[in-house]
Amino acid sequence: MTDANGTGVGRDLDVVVVGAGFAGMYLLHRLRGLNLNVQVFEQGKGVGGTWYWNRYPGARCDVESLEYQYGFSDEVQRGWTWTERYAAQPEILRYQNYVADTLDLKRDIQFETKVTGADYDQATARWTVRTSRGDVVRAKYVVMATGCLSAARVPDFPGMGSFKGATYHTGDWPHEGVDFTGLRVGVIGTGSSAVQSIPEIAKQAKELTVFQRTANFTLPAGNRPLTEEEIAAGREVLLEGRRRAFATKGGLHTFEYNNRLSTDMTPEEIRKELESRWNAGGFAFLGAYEDFLMSWEANTIASDFAREQMAKAIKDPGLVEKLLPQGHPVGAKRLCLDTHYLETFNEPHVTLVDVRETPIERISAAGVVAGGKEYAFDAIVFATGFDAMTGAILSVDVTGRDGARLRDKWAAGPRTYLGLQTAGFPNLFFVTGPGSPSVLSNMIVAIEQHVDWITNCIGRLEQHQVRAIEAQVEAEDQWVDHVNEVAAMTLYPEANSWYMGANVPGKPRVFMPYPGGVDVYQQKLDEVAERNYEGFALSPT
Repeated sequence: MTDANGTGVGRDLDVVVVGAGFAGMYLLHRLRGLNLNVQVFEQGKGVGGTWYWNRYPGARCDVESLEYQYGFSDEVQRGWTWTERYAAQPEILRYQNYVADTLDLKRDIQFETKVTGADYDQATARWTVRTSRGDVVRAKYVVMATGCLSAARVPDFPGMGSFKGATYHTGDWPHEGVDFTGLRVGVIGTGSSAVQSIPEIAKQAKELTVFQRTANFTLPAGNRPLTEEEIAAGREVLLEGRRRAFATKGGLHTFEYNNRLSTDMTPEEIRKELESRWNAGGFAFLGAYEDFLMSWEANTIASDFAREQMAKAIKDPGLVEKLLPQGHPVGAKRLCLDTHYLETFNEPHVTLVDVRETPIERISAAGVVAGGKEYAFDAIVFATGFDAMTGAILSVDVTGRDGARLRDKWAAGPRTYLGLQTAGFPNLFFVTGPGSPSVLSNMIVAIEQHVDWITNCIGRLEQHQVRAIEAQVEAEDQWVDHVNEVAAMTLYPEANSWYMGANVPGKPRVFMPYPGGVDVYQQKLDEVAERNYEGFALSPT
């Protein structure tokens, strides 16, 4: 039933999916195959998720395009041709629309609709879902396909509303684009989105000032047009390559991981391995040897090498010290892939402000005040990242069994079993939730891994008329402990990264993704399913 405004009121569904990015689109396709009544709600005006919102200049995927695509359909992949090694945002969004149109997905997606709340009714074992447009629908299952990097974080500087010029956030960029020609522009932040956008903004801006808190390791992406031979070969190996990707640490099959320990290699062998992977571009650098992120000694060799290579791009000796990262291991934060990022600071109209030396005090009517100095701008770009992994989930007011609120349960940090469910919230699933490999891997592989498991699970539950499935507290506790134990064996916790929630003031410092590898995690998923969903409580009808 719909009301006078065309919204759904009182509709009964099998599944509500929140989000129409890569995860939500694949979920809809798979759930249709189970003949279930599915509704997808999407806040944007179109499909795309992260790639719908992140339209900043230079926005580009850091996973190679031949791997950053669906691997479930030979027909779908053969109907699309990538043009670059690393696809830019417009091309990725065109691909997503191509898939949505090819599979006729949009008819079951309600756009411009934010899910605001979801309440579980124990008596009926159904969720009541509310939206910004007044929809009130009931469903047996709710799947959060909200994405890991979709809740843009705007810092709470004093005077935020006082600036008289234009302000932008890289995670919520105007769809019509922005012309910075002849303008004085300030960019706050030097993470991945800044590394990509700064060279492009510098091409237009009259003056560009970059405010940096922490220098990051950045490697040349080595982007270039794909050859016809590469495109043809990619089509032939994608499906088999995807199967191989599930058996790798990072969900990537286009490069080999070196399984040797650095201690078993000579200095010459290590140097050769690092050089070849650096020159190849991309994340292959992280696979130079087995203990890359396990040992400070091993990582220091790679960190020193990376700094040595980065320094070659910087002409001003005074800038070298500021732009070279110190104090955290290479790879412990998300590695940045760039195209002439460091070289941009050689330009005379580009200035770097180190906010560790001169902290940002406030935003003024004219611009930014840092270290007692006011920098005047026509526009300010906040490249300040996201409330990663949990922000979009917790933007929905979710209430589970016995009136428990998800926001309260996760107040000290997210707790899940396998990143798929959290105890106390039956029939609520997360795609690439905290506690799964997600952002430490090829996200498309992580998405397909979760969507396949969730839809196979729902199919079995429906076949056997199971009323509800819920993560058990003991299994959840053991998994959270396991994630922390594995993380403690690595160097990841040594960096104040968004993996830890460190970029959001007041957010608990908890290592959120599972660092054990896509391959190990896949084995665990298979084992749990084969043991009749061990660790989950199944309630009969």
